[in-house]
Amino acid sequence: MTLIQIEKRVKVLEQIVQGLTATKRPVNRKWYRTQAGRFAGDPVFERIAKLGRAYRKSQRPKPDSKGS
Repeated sequence: MTLIQIEKRVKVLEQIVQGLTATKRPVNRKWYRTQAGRFAGDPVFERIAKLGRAYRKSQRPKPDSKGS
């Protein structure tokens, strides 16, 4: 790819990004309300959550086994 082609691509991308930043959509500050319960009863999600808990538990420091 030549330098001229790269410059053209960058210019197009800059215009696209400018268009994206120019459109101001209202931010839904309570987005979590629309997502809560989305995976309720989903066995795959339950498995993911279980594996995540097991991983986090495995990363905790082990208690000292010496009796003080």
